[in-house]
Amino acid sequence: ARGEIVGCFGLTEPNHGSDPGRMETRARHNPSAKTYTLRGSKTWITNSPIADLCVVWARCEEDGQVRGFLVERGTPGLSTPKIEGKFSLRASATGMIVMDDVEVPEENVLPNAEGLAGPFGCLTQARYGIAWGALGAAEACLETVRQYVLDRKQFGGPLARNQLVQKKLADMVTEITLGLHACLRLGRLKDEGKAAPEMVSMLKRNSCGKALAIARDARDMLGGNGICDEFHVIRHLMNLEAVN
Repeated sequence: ARGEIVGCFGLTEPNHGSDPGRMETRARHNPSAKTYTLRGSKTWITNSPIADLCVVWARCEEDGQVRGFLVERGTPGLSTPKIEGKFSLRASATGMIVMDDVEVPEENVLPNAEGLAGPFGCLTQARYGIAWGALGAAEACLETVRQYVLDRKQFGGPLARNQLVQKKLADMVTEITLGLHACLRLGRLKDEGKAAPEMVSMLKRNSCGKALAIARDARDMLGGNGICDEFHVIRHLMNLEAVN
């Protein structure tokens, strides 16, 4: 893999963030031209402003089925405006996918992906990765704040000698350890074909919620330094606010 082509995944819409079953984006089949015409918009799409290829989900007018379509950069009627001013997940560009009578050939329809099972399957895989990644951010916060309270001297000694600080560190490492074991177990269930989507959703929710709490405590334990990018805790905190 050389990474020469960037893709994006377009499901979320301005009026239907968590309710894709009511999506407004429509696809009209043109049998004589062997094409589909797409009209609608997607938002909060990672990499859409720079993507060479957009995977867009739309409801077909002829049968009401949701299908996936490949839309290439440069197709007439396609625009991907960037969402500016993010304070979170700043390493990637986020934007919209706007389609004003975008025409794509029939071969650009994703095979074997009818209904919402296709996009939901993709989201389940993404959530599994987030379950691990959120714990990685929590580990980074723990490592940073642990070293800080060992080094930082106040009232004649390191902050780490205070029992309240020690309890917070113990709570952090406990939650991270439990989360990692749960993710590992889920991974093995996936390998065995026994993992249900609900399991992934629960672990994603748990990892993000616990990691966010850890990041907030770590930022607090850093005092005023907690808002400085020197320690990166505030960066993890803002990112976790988004994935939570």
